[in-house]
Amino acid sequence: MRFVLLAMMIMILSMSTAFAQVHGDLVEYRQGNVLLEGYMAYDDSFKGPRPGVLVVHDWLGVGSYVKARAQQLASLGYIAFAPDIYGKSVRPADAKEAAAAAAQYKADPTLLRLRVNAGLDILRNQPHVDAGRIAAIGYCFGGGAALELARSGANIAAVVSFHGNLSTQAPEDAKNIRAKILVLHGADDPFVPAAEVSAFQNEMRKAGVDWQMVIYGGAVHSFTNPGAGNNPASGAAYDRTADKRSFEAMKTFFAEIL
Repeated sequence: MRFVLLAMMIMILSMSTAFAQVHGDLVEYRQGNVLLEGYMAYDDSFKGPRPGVLVVHDWLGVGSYVKARAQQLASLGYIAFAPDIYGKSVRPADAKEAAAAAAQYKADPTLLRLRVNAGLDILRNQPHVDAGRIAAIGYCFGGGAALELARSGANIAAVVSFHGNLSTQAPEDAKNIRAKILVLHGADDPFVPAAEVSAFQNEMRKAGVDWQMVIYGGAVHSFTNPGAGNNPASGAAYDRTADKRSFEAMKTFFAEIL
């Protein structure tokens, strides 16, 4: 555990150094009567309108990992916003609390879509965001949330899921998808089994969606997150190669679309 925490700290500190011109702001907003607190990252050295990227957190909520990913995107010239799905007062302290928090939204996809769309509204209304060039990405729980945003019919250009949930309670809603879809998946992910992958592919085909899937051999769940540790036998583990390759795949996808 100490090794994992140390690795995570090193990663975040190195990112902070690399992104010296990147600014990060906490942003309070509401969905209905619920107070939310997201995180906006941007680089002032980029001038004029630029693409926006919604970065949906994993099951641990708006924490250091998703903030670091938002900073990483900001350093590339995007305005990145990590929306808060859970609520400002909900920050899971461990896997047990995170599982309980995520389960609420998996059981209520309507609420999940409302929360992600609320974050999209915040990003879209930023003065330097080009509203015609917006994408959404997400990690694990957030990958599934980004796909639900697409199924809701949101007017966005692209969606990228990193080791995300692929199942949905409303596969017929794929007909609403306007975005191009990229799914980055671990071949040995036990939490998103082959049957779920196959059902997702059939959902996309039936709806005529412009979609791609890249599958990384040997990778399991959470392969982009150093905080997941280094034991693939646990079902979730960091994979440096898959992390690098998947990020490059996203950059190529965005270069084509945004």
